[in-house]
Amino acid sequence: MKSMTGYGRGESSRKGCKVTVEISSVNRRQGEVAVHLPRDLDALESRVRDEVNRKVSRGRVNVRVTMMSGEGSSGQAVINVELAKSYAREYRKLAKSLSLFGELGLEHLLRAPGVLQVSEQVVDAMDYWSVVQKSLRAGLTQLIAMREKEGGHLKKDLVARVKIMRRGVTHIQKRVPSVIKRYRKQLLGRIENAGIQLTNEDNERLLREVVLFAERSDITEEMTRLQSHFVQFDDTLKKDEPVGRTLDFLTQEMNREINTIGSKANDAEISKLVVNLKAELEKFREQVQNVE
Repeated sequence: MKSMTGYGRGESSRKGCKVTVEISSVNRRQGEVAVHLPRDLDALESRVRDEVNRKVSRGRVNVRVTMMSGEGSSGQAVINVELAKSYAREYRKLAKSLSLFGELGLEHLLRAPGVLQVSEQVVDAMDYWSVVQKSLRAGLTQLIAMREKEGGHLKKDLVARVKIMRRGVTHIQKRVPSVIKRYRKQLLGRIENAGIQLTNEDNERLLREVVLFAERSDITEEMTRLQSHFVQFDDTLKKDEPVGRTLDFLTQEMNREINTIGSKANDAEISKLVVNLKAELEKFREQVQNVE
């Protein structure tokens, strides 16, 4: 079991160029990957996404790639000499016509538009894929290790929640037989307090009423399904694949059965136990939102 939250970082170098990849992930119901690349490496976005999707199936993952160029990877400076000479001639003409005196320095010419030009180095993104991939995989390894560690804590908490719910279901099961007896006793008490003498026909009607009550309040089916969901939870923990969506589904089904038990029970004590089950299931559901 893995958490959906984590962080990883990887670095590698090639020909004086260092590439750093930082990866962070947070909770998200579906899988989502956001990639931030330097402009020169935009062509690698789909490859980065594929690498991440092979390792992460659920959660929002942010990947930030930075590239620091070293010696031999910068642009080239070019001075337009003819343009500089033209500027110099025009400056001198202007100075003479305005009767201005002063030295025309090199710094003035270099500031003139177009004299100093820097040509950008053309980068082939695919030439850098190997170094990006190496950094990315190192970052993913750290990310997954963190998600697995956090997943271990989530697993312990979920197991504890289910254990509490199992105890609650056991208490309900023990309580069920006494509910029918209590209902029959209450009916007889009301009849006795009213001073009514029961005939054989009345006894049959009373029996039918008790049977009807028993049918209306029978929660055997719901209890069986709820126990089955607990067993499915145990089986899910044994899987190596992502289980978050499965646990989402089981949470919904457990909630359905618990609600039905609460509506059919007709017993104050069982109602209290159902409230406790709901509270524990809500804590279970909140933790499941963190599971990949």
